[in-house]
Amino acid sequence: MKRLVALAPLAVFGALVLVFGAYALHHNPQVIPRAMVGSLAPDDALPSLDGAPAAPLHTALKGTTLVNFFASWCVPCAAEAPTLSALKAEGVRVVGIAWKDDPAKTREFLARYGDPYQSIFVDQEGRAGIDFGVTGVPETYLIDAHGRILDKQAQPLTPADAEALLSKASS
Repeated sequence: MKRLVALAPLAVFGALVLVFGAYALHHNPQVIPRAMVGSLAPDDALPSLDGAPAAPLHTALKGTTLVNFFASWCVPCAAEAPTLSALKAEGVRVVGIAWKDDPAKTREFLARYGDPYQSIFVDQEGRAGIDFGVTGVPETYLIDAHGRILDKQAQPLTPADAEALLSKASS
């Protein structure tokens, strides 16, 4: 009887390994959560990078807008900077949210890689990121003129990705 009691934790552990192993075999790690797509964009009040007091995000959402979460410590964010700059040059409205970043480092990042944003908000605590459903940076959300999230890109934007994302604004 004592042997059975001693083996019980090992049996429970083995059962858990089987359950989680079976889940992992049937789970696609490439699936990107899109819970907020189709919902109104969260309207968190965030301070701007230039030091202005906190303002609701909707003040920066005028017409179709891309909301890009980025950070100075994010290498893929630097890789997507040329694409965002090209979008700005084409007249696409891009709003940046510096996610979990130090404002001074954000300014250095923008000085180094360019500033493609019409407005930049600071989300040091990451609250807006949680409300949007950010899983990591960079992430870009396509917001329509009514403030609804049309789609989400959860990887660095390439020109082709940006074109595909923006095409959803007209469909």
